[in-house]
Amino acid sequence: MTYFRKILEYAKPYKQFAVLNIVCNIFYALFSTLSFIALIPVIDILFDKSKRVAIKPDYEGLSSAKDFIVDYFNYHVTQKVIEDEVSALIFICGIVVLLFFLKNLFGYLAAFFITFLRNGVLRDVRNALYNKILHLPISYFSEKKKGDTISRITADVNEVQTSFLSILELIVREPLTIIFTIIAMLMISAKLTIFVFIFLPISGFIISLIGKKLKSQSLKAQEENGNFLSIVEETLSSLKIVKGFNAEDKFQEKFEGSTNRLNSILNSLINRQNLASPTSEFLGIFVIVIILWFGGNMVLIEKSLNPAAFIAFLGLAYNILTPAKQISKATYSVKKGNAAAERIIDVLETPSTIVDAKNAVIATDFNSNVQIENIDFKYEDELVLKNFSLNVPKGSTVALVGQSGSGKSTIANLVTRFYDVNSGSIKVDGVDIRDITKRSLRDLMGLVTQDSILFNDSIRDNVALGKTNATEEEIIEALKIANAWEFVKDLPKVLDTNIGDSGNKLSGGQKQRLSIARAVLKNPPIMILDEATSALDTESEKLVQIALENMMRNRTSIVIAHRLSTIQNSDLIVVMQKGEIVEQGKHSELLLKNGTYRKLVEMQSFE
Repeated sequence: MTYFRKILEYAKPYKQFAVLNIVCNIFYALFSTLSFIALIPVIDILFDKSKRVAIKPDYEGLSSAKDFIVDYFNYHVTQKVIEDEVSALIFICGIVVLLFFLKNLFGYLAAFFITFLRNGVLRDVRNALYNKILHLPISYFSEKKKGDTISRITADVNEVQTSFLSILELIVREPLTIIFTIIAMLMISAKLTIFVFIFLPISGFIISLIGKKLKSQSLKAQEENGNFLSIVEETLSSLKIVKGFNAEDKFQEKFEGSTNRLNSILNSLINRQNLASPTSEFLGIFVIVIILWFGGNMVLIEKSLNPAAFIAFLGLAYNILTPAKQISKATYSVKKGNAAAERIIDVLETPSTIVDAKNAVIATDFNSNVQIENIDFKYEDELVLKNFSLNVPKGSTVALVGQSGSGKSTIANLVTRFYDVNSGSIKVDGVDIRDITKRSLRDLMGLVTQDSILFNDSIRDNVALGKTNATEEEIIEALKIANAWEFVKDLPKVLDTNIGDSGNKLSGGQKQRLSIARAVLKNPPIMILDEATSALDTESEKLVQIALENMMRNRTSIVIAHRLSTIQNSDLIVVMQKGEIVEQGKHSELLLKNGTYRKLVEMQSFE
């Protein structure tokens, strides 16, 4: 229950609802018991004239309070019976109906108050999970399936929310109902009650055997649920490839394999869970039969128990069955909830490796340079960058070129602090970026990536991500600088046109120009362009290149380039190979060296 206790921390802001739920459950349990006890004097007085009380009783202190309450009730019922037996019957029926009404009223109020707690915890856990996902380093998600993360924030949180009702029933309502009922049973006949409870531990042991493997099976089900959601997510994001390579059958087979495994686990899990209810009911009826036999002897042969009390005792004994059955159900639900809680806590307690230093400073401006000093970096075991150094003065454009896998994009990831270096340092204005707050560091930087990352929203909201309080005029100006206004102004709803999932309603060049407009609107002093034109056709590349040149004017730029035609005017071109600098200089200087850069240029047929 360690994981569930951690989830319960989220219930603290809603403790008033928990208290109200407990109070209502106490009354529910009390009226549930009283509704059966009230039958004893009713049956006695109606069918046994010797039990009628003709003289109004006097209260003689706390020690005789129980006898006073019983006699007082019997006296009023007796008066009704003497006046008119039919009206007395109506009066008695009214009392029983009132008791059952109060029981159900408090049952409803208990459920009413717990709803606010359950849904509040559901919301807060989801918010905490989403917040954690936003703040976890990018490296965390390179090892995880997206579908599994989605499963944790949806199915697992729902499972925990469902278990909340179960755990409160487990610790409050049902135990109280059982306790009050047992007290009433002991008051009627201690001997018969003790006899009944000889059989309860046996019942409990049998029920616990059924639920033994429930948590492990539930954990498997939730993991498989994450697996099939991952397959769905991958299929939707790669539908063109799936169809283009006629891979529908292969993906269908993969998906059905996952759903078949989930089906098998759920069959075993639910059947085991469903076995709890009939087992507990059968064991309960078995106990009732034992009571009938033993209690019948006490009534008919020993004469130590009156018939009315015995009938009420039977009702009370049956009254234990429902909460006992609910407790067995709740136990299984809590075990499933604990398995889900484990998966949620696993994410919430994952330490973030990219955090602000204790005395991190806030960078408000960029004044001199970005200095990369003797850095080493590896994603797993092999070094991607080795003793790499580079100086980017303010206002200059530095281009990084080289073959795939040479470490170019890694520089962009390290400068923006998506990852931390293994050794060495990266400094902005002489301050190590690990000593600058992540937020203020990234405020200094604009990022345009190879893949145009856009959202299923309007053009306005996609561009305004760079500056949330931007005016319409500022957005239009950014679009003009990015050469995007020429197509945006002709769209049906102009700025309010929805661009579809990942901007799929637009061409590659249009998407990239929107990404540039977003960076332009942010207006950062440092711009990082990670192969911003590599995925475009020649015509789109020219338009985007003009947009990039507009954007980079009077800015410090780090350009990672695949197409060398886009960086010939850079102040410095750095040629990389296997994580190291092999050449650096201006375009004309590097051509004269007749080295790696010239070979790259010739491979792209560019003179």
